Amino acid sequence: MSLRAFRQELANPRTSAQLCLLGIIGGVCAASLIIVFRIGVEYLQSLYVQGGADLSTTSPLFRLLLPFIGALLIIAFAFVTGFKHYRMGIPFVIHRVKVRYGHIPFRTTLNQFFGGMVALASGFVVGREGPSVHLGAAGSSFLGQWLKLPYNSIRILAGCGIAAGISASFNTPFAAVIFVMEVVLREYKIHIFIPVMLAAACGSVLTRIAFGEVHELSFLQFKDFNHWYYALLIPFGMMLGGVASLFNTQLMNIIRWFRPVKMVWRLLIAALVTGLIGMFLPEAMGSGFEEVHAVIQADGMQMLLIILAAKIVLTWIAIGLGIPGGVIGPVFVLGMLCGAVMIAPLQWFLPDVEAYTNSFALLGIAGLLTAVLHAPLAALSAVMELSYNPAVILPAMLVIVPAYVTSTQLLGNRSIFIRQLDYQKLSYSTSAVNESLQKTGVLAVMDSNFKMFDDAPERFILEFLEQAPTQAVVQRSRFEIDVTYALVQYDMSLGHDASPLHFSAMEGVPFQATLAEVYDILQASRDGGVYIYEGTPANIVGVVTWNSLRAYLHRAQY
Repeated sequence: MSLRAFRQELANPRTSAQLCLLGIIGGVCAASLIIVFRIGVEYLQSLYVQGGADLSTTSPLFRLLLPFIGALLIIAFAFVTGFKHYRMGIPFVIHRVKVRYGHIPFRTTLNQFFGGMVALASGFVVGREGPSVHLGAAGSSFLGQWLKLPYNSIRILAGCGIAAGISASFNTPFAAVIFVMEVVLREYKIHIFIPVMLAAACGSVLTRIAFGEVHELSFLQFKDFNHWYYALLIPFGMMLGGVASLFNTQLMNIIRWFRPVKMVWRLLIAALVTGLIGMFLPEAMGSGFEEVHAVIQADGMQMLLIILAAKIVLTWIAIGLGIPGGVIGPVFVLGMLCGAVMIAPLQWFLPDVEAYTNSFALLGIAGLLTAVLHAPLAALSAVMELSYNPAVILPAMLVIVPAYVTSTQLLGNRSIFIRQLDYQKLSYSTSAVNESLQKTGVLAVMDSNFKMFDDAPERFILEFLEQAPTQAVVQRSRFEIDVTYALVQYDMSLGHDASPLHFSAMEGVPFQATLAEVYDILQASRDGGVYIYEGTPANIVGVVTWNSLRAYLHRAQY
């Protein structure tokens, strides 16, 4: 199959072998990049900690200096690539996917790769899912840009890369698919779902080859409890909804308060706060799951509260002041701590409560993640896959619903990603018409069987239209160095002195464009057409008229 035929098939919003192949290739590209990223993080950590990321074995002075070293390296990378390209993370990717068809700037990707690697290895409380989403979307969308695929397929390819990135990072293929559909794309279409699912599967296969069969929360064994405990899950979820609302609001306050401060000073302040707290409380640094679980198992209620407070502060500082990394990893850790803290007082009233600490730690993750991200299905699937235990599903549902309702309806909380997008004035929504048209490339609708005339007299065009009245006709006119194009149609105005032909000036759009760009041009006049070009505007490959666009809009759908 030729590349042109491949592009033309991808321009259609339907499931095809070509789209599945694209999902597999994009997933492999994204997952490979994430695996290299993870290996880089583990290598940096191995330079000062053997066998993991537990900083408690290092000296207090080292813990103070480590975040400063990391911040200086992040600043150096940002200086080389340009501070204007420092925007990164999940909110930025959502914006680029929804508004720019998944095109991720190369320099922001470099910042995310090296900056995220250093941040995770330097003890900052950030998650690796932020870099995974950004790098996954970039790694796969670069492939689409290189092949000059239609924009609608590049957006799907970016979604595939995100799914593969999350799957390769956490070995959670199902949660990765749900995250893409629920948080990033915010729609469920079968022609998108299939390639995204294939990409997530590829990410999981590659990460299992590289790191083995690992489920990062499998140490949290879920223990079935008495059905009377189910009554506790409702207030438990409501408390988690309150914590999430406080977390989101204060994080946005930190972002606002430090907005006037230059980026260099923000990163250094984050390093100072992280280093000072880490000197005295090494358990508060980083976002390692097993390290937090060890704290839950070994320490008492007072120590858990101290570590929980320190983790919350360090998360606010790191994310709010611009350290490259994600918020989901810290929310996982905070959810574990919240679950353990909230269940502890019940030991005064109920027997054997300590035996359910791990179970409530898992449920804490589900509830807090739901209320912070407004992604209940993603939270449920993530907890199920990370713990590798389907028994958590029913209790998690009983926690997720009150957490979500309390957060949204009672406290007016919104997704942290949407709040960040609104604050940064990054658009992420489109009209229903544009959203529908963006799913179809112009190659799928354009008329490539058109007739081109060069400054031809009207009688020649009339003679041609008499022979082929339904064929699209384009008149090319040259004015010194300028060239213009006009769509020629019969004049249906029925005016007394009207010319038999009507000439409508045409604009051009590249062959990678979608019908949304055509609609934006033609919607004002509700007439005429645009020409589709490949490479240069002089190389016209097709025509899309308002009539063909309107017919597409009014087509019957199931």
